[in-house]
Amino acid sequence: MTYKRIRIGMVGGGDGAFIGAVHRIATRIDDGFELVAGALSSNPERALTSALKLGINKERSYPSFQAMAVAEKHRTDGIQAVIIVTPNHMHFPVARAFLEQGIHVICDKPVTKDLSEALALKELVNQSGAFFALTHNYTGYPLVRHAKHLVDTGVLGDLRVIQAEYPQDWLTNKAEDSDNKQAKWRTDPEKSGMAGCLGDIGTHAFNLACFISGQKVQEVSADLTAFVKGRRLDDNVHTMLRFDQGAKGMLWSSQVAPGNENGLKVRIYGEKAGIEWSQESPNELWLSVFGEPTQKITRAGHGAGAEANRLSRIPAGHPEGYLEGFANLYLDIALAINAIEDGAEVNSVQGLIPSVNDGIEGMKFITAVLDSSKNNSAWRTLASTCT
Repeated sequence: MTYKRIRIGMVGGGDGAFIGAVHRIATRIDDGFELVAGALSSNPERALTSALKLGINKERSYPSFQAMAVAEKHRTDGIQAVIIVTPNHMHFPVARAFLEQGIHVICDKPVTKDLSEALALKELVNQSGAFFALTHNYTGYPLVRHAKHLVDTGVLGDLRVIQAEYPQDWLTNKAEDSDNKQAKWRTDPEKSGMAGCLGDIGTHAFNLACFISGQKVQEVSADLTAFVKGRRLDDNVHTMLRFDQGAKGMLWSSQVAPGNENGLKVRIYGEKAGIEWSQESPNELWLSVFGEPTQKITRAGHGAGAEANRLSRIPAGHPEGYLEGFANLYLDIALAINAIEDGAEVNSVQGLIPSVNDGIEGMKFITAVLDSSKNNSAWRTLASTCT
């Protein structure tokens, strides 16, 4: 790489955390970041143990994220950006602490626990002058970028139908009653917010459908269910969608669908052609031009465009997947932060990196879906907010 390594810190992501480790791997794939500080756990002893295992100096393992934000701001070698990988209810207070110090923020999704926090966060981002990235990592896959290119260049024509689904099966039983830490906080409204499956993976399907299609959801009609007895948040979501440019759609998200591991899929159909992409076969994109045989487009191989090839590291036929897709997002983030450090305006480098505005759209979606489901699936308009 030709850019300088970005000095980063992490809040959350200590021993036993899934997504923190994924973020750290993704930052290292292109060697664009250096992890130098952390508040890796709300338990200071566990935070220190985790930090030492990761090679973070003892003096830069902090007992709280508040102390970390202040201390790192006043170091000559302080962090340039922080990665937030905590449960949802902590995203806003952590982001606020670092934005108030002018430190760039990279936050896991959903952006906050509710819409009011998301709107307040946007104001903080604007006031801080810092860069904010939301890690909707599936937008970093090469063939997702190519799918967006096909839509943007009119290959599909005017869009008619947009379908997204994201089924899993890991919460088919009441895993939150076991020692499964991930299940415990994701089904706890105090930590996850008022959406369960909807907020955890439904937002990914929503974001991907909007990212590829270039359209915004205007209205939803939804039916949420907690099938597992005693579960406090939804584990299955059915939603009909009306988009702002006339397309109609459906979204299904479930964590109680036996046989499904991580079945994120998007299908988009226009007047001229349709496309289909599946996260579990990420190196293939299917293009069906009306009246012609369906084509298989492959990453770094047959039919992929310049943007897909830019984000491909190894030759065709060698699979790339989840970690590489995550790394592609971090590659773009590193380039953006380095450009800012060299004097570029923050708003000029966002590019295809999900922003706080994307986070707000996600929270508007969650809010409308919850309201619709509570009112017998009545159609609900997404909140009209200035984003």
